[in-house]
Amino acid sequence: MRNKIIFALSVIGILAGLISAYVFGIEKKAQPPVFTPVSSPYETAIYANGIIESEQQGGANINIYPEVSGPITQVLVREGQRVSAGAALLTIDDSVQRASTEQLRLQSDAALDLLRELKAQPRKETLAIAKAQVDQAESNLKAVRDQYDKRRTSYGLDQKSISKDVLDTAEDAVSQATTGLDVARKQYELTKAGAWSYDIINQEKQYEALKQAYQAANALLQKYAIKAQVDGVVLAVNATAGSYVSSLGAYDSYTQGANPLVVMGAPQDYLAVRCYVDEILVSRLPAPEHIRAQLSLRGTDVKVPLEFVRVQPYVSPKIELSNQRQEKVDLRVLPVIFRFQKKSVSAVYPGQLVDVFIGQK
Repeated sequence: MRNKIIFALSVIGILAGLISAYVFGIEKKAQPPVFTPVSSPYETAIYANGIIESEQQGGANINIYPEVSGPITQVLVREGQRVSAGAALLTIDDSVQRASTEQLRLQSDAALDLLRELKAQPRKETLAIAKAQVDQAESNLKAVRDQYDKRRTSYGLDQKSISKDVLDTAEDAVSQATTGLDVARKQYELTKAGAWSYDIINQEKQYEALKQAYQAANALLQKYAIKAQVDGVVLAVNATAGSYVSSLGAYDSYTQGANPLVVMGAPQDYLAVRCYVDEILVSRLPAPEHIRAQLSLRGTDVKVPLEFVRVQPYVSPKIELSNQRQEKVDLRVLPVIFRFQKKSVSAVYPGQLVDVFIGQK
């Protein structure tokens, strides 16, 4: 009985082995690739990683930072919107700066009014008062002189008719009235001459100083409205109404770092491709007039011919794509910039990574 059991188990094991060998020996067909793997279109080519950017004369994108700080009150644009130069993008609370600017404007206006007052002197009514004071001084002089003449005549006829003291007092009154008339005439001439030139110059400078202070405050006030400096497309808005921003940008709670308040790109009729060629391959780059290139969009079969634009003549660490500022291997690259028409391919956006092959004509 025991031998039968052992024999049966042996047969079962053999059958299981044969079945397993058959099952595992069946050849499985590989699934077709989702897209054709990227390959060079040229006989000899240089491969490079590339990133799509908005086409600029220099730099990749337009990073907008505010020059003032405060909470955002309005966001006037959205991502993907085309804007013109001078268009308002968003506004920052300017209540304090607006009040300060208005105060300086009023001080400037007051200084200007005072300057105009100095230049308009003499005032007609003030000059009339000064003239009346001269007339009054002349009348006083005539009155005391008449009294003095009468007393002098009386004293000449009879020295006992009046005392010498009375005569001297009358003579002194004439002298005082003469001096008073001279003072009144000089005061009239001073009033008639108007404001002193030095007072006008001093007031002009005070007005100019206050005017410049007002213009500076007003210029600062305008910076509370963030505006587009050039025509372009809004790529990203990194803050919303109520967020606090400063000259460092807007704080991102996810990355715990500061981002530009707004990122803009040029009008996207053309898009640029910035390629990073390894420094050991730089010597193999063709002459600029013989360069040709093609990009491949990752995950697709789309291939786009590129137009050579320029070489950025500065070899630097390859941190633009990885943002790794400390790497075990110091890989240095040379940026080469191409461009293509956006209408030639759809669903392409700035910041997208592509594969680029650089060949020779």
